[in-house]
Amino acid sequence: MIHSLTSALVCLLLFASANVFAEDALRPNILWLVSEDHGPHMGCYGDAYATTPNVDALAAKGLLYTHCWSNAPVCAPARTTLIAGMYAPSTGGQHMRSMVPYPRGKKMYPQFLREAGYYCTNNAKEDYNVEKPGKVWDDSSRKGHWKNRGEGQPFFAIFNSGRSHESQIRKRPHKAVHDPAQAPVPAYHPDTKEVRRDWAQYYDVVSLADADAGARLRELEEAGLTNDTIVFYYADHGSGMPRNKRWPCNAGLHVPLVVYIPEKFKHLRSEDYVAGGKTDRLVSFVDFAPTLLSLVGIRPPEWMQGHAFLGEHAAEPQPYLYGFRGRMDERIDMVRSVTDGRYVYVRNYMPHRIYGQHLNYMWQTPTTPVWERLHQQGKLTPEQDFFWNPKPAEELYDLENDPDEVHNLADSLEHHDVLERLRKAQRDLALKIRDVGFLPEGEMHARSQGTTPYDMARDTGKYPLERIMATAELASNLEPEATSALVKAFEDGDSAVRYWAAMGLLMRGKDAVAVGHGSLVSALADPSPYVRIVAAEALGRYGQPSDRALAIKVLADHADWSDHDVFTAMSALNALDEFPDDVAAIKSKLSGKNGDAPHGRYEKYVPRLVGDRDN
Repeated sequence: MIHSLTSALVCLLLFASANVFAEDALRPNILWLVSEDHGPHMGCYGDAYATTPNVDALAAKGLLYTHCWSNAPVCAPARTTLIAGMYAPSTGGQHMRSMVPYPRGKKMYPQFLREAGYYCTNNAKEDYNVEKPGKVWDDSSRKGHWKNRGEGQPFFAIFNSGRSHESQIRKRPHKAVHDPAQAPVPAYHPDTKEVRRDWAQYYDVVSLADADAGARLRELEEAGLTNDTIVFYYADHGSGMPRNKRWPCNAGLHVPLVVYIPEKFKHLRSEDYVAGGKTDRLVSFVDFAPTLLSLVGIRPPEWMQGHAFLGEHAAEPQPYLYGFRGRMDERIDMVRSVTDGRYVYVRNYMPHRIYGQHLNYMWQTPTTPVWERLHQQGKLTPEQDFFWNPKPAEELYDLENDPDEVHNLADSLEHHDVLERLRKAQRDLALKIRDVGFLPEGEMHARSQGTTPYDMARDTGKYPLERIMATAELASNLEPEATSALVKAFEDGDSAVRYWAAMGLLMRGKDAVAVGHGSLVSALADPSPYVRIVAAEALGRYGQPSDRALAIKVLADHADWSDHDVFTAMSALNALDEFPDDVAAIKSKLSGKNGDAPHGRYEKYVPRLVGDRDN
């Protein structure tokens, strides 16, 4: 009897094990090959100047996506969107190299996969702007590799190549492979030897990233796993060249995406999947996490804001892709964008801040200082000079007829309906995801004490988004007739509304500041430091002669990091750069001592601003 029971138990265990192994055998391995800082400048995308044989070969047997956006035009917020399946302005992770707590009760996508039995590795860049909610990866390091998984265990593995990063464009000495004389120079860049050299070197380093991808694909083939593995190749945002990286138009957001799904897993392909084909389906980084879950048979949770485009739980194609720009290193800005695949709409909420704000890292690329110098000398075309001037409130570009995005159609009567449609799409998304970018960065942290920005934003008492956003739109539309309503908004009980009221007068300049003079003077004593700083900048730049000394004193007081937190100091230092005759003397008197910051990732920005070239 005992022997029979033992035999039955052994058979049952063997049967269960066999089912587990059979189930694992039916689940795909997934390999993500990621490169940094490059757009679809590859042979498979029709770029004859590019040399990318490995990704071209992958595209020849896989599916190429013609419209993929990274959502953010810089690495950390783009990767934050990827790992969460939520837009970074929803989680509070939209600012470059920031750090916020992760939304309560939510997971990062590798945690779902690990729970389902996958071995998950990341080799090796993370760069998230959100804190990890527990153990995310089995191994996230330079040693991370699918080879280290358990026997028969399916894997998800990322390998990141940094060889095409922005820093490699300016690395010298460099032996040119692509001929600078043949380099394609977009209409927004001046055609100089420095610009051509940088563009040629950019194509050289994209070839190196392609070679890294080829090495990983050969490794997979040599292990006999090609037919068991779904492969993605993509870049983390657009080209590292200035006015691509950090710029939330197509040039900064459009990335290559090639997906190969073996015949064995053809049931996971989408209807538009044709081996060696292309699809115009609109996809973006926010869609990658739900797509990954769908490919392994997990229904994406409703809180994920993206839509699966492959697998068992693929959703319907979406009509739009969305982009965003927040603080870029030490420089403050707020831009949102949307595309339907042909047109790109850009909403500038801080149009008085030029795209070409001085940013230490970007100025290390030779193109940038040459381009700026030509602007100062008045030697640029209007298309080239746009980068160095205040932005319009809205931009609209037709990618079909204007791929370089240099002809703004926002005022075109012929395109009015397109503008209205994309404007509404941008506004609708901001409301749907509870975009926290309408708060000054420090205010977002202050209101989130004891919770997270994501959860705070869903408490309308803490974050009356509709009212704040309406004031931000009124402020940044630059219409003179909005001035009286902005002055009235100084009476609002929410500091973010008052902040945007002050911003609206600042953006409009002298006449609006004269109308709102009394409100701006009163705002110098506002409980919010961000309202005080904007009011001081407005009065100092456009107020009465007697206002200037007081405004400069307010800004100088707030710029000292030893007396204020990092966000207040950054805001004041950004404002002070609009006072070139005073800024050097003020910066020389700052204590230089570090003050409060919520995380070490913020600590380099104030020193950069204090030590900026104007000092």
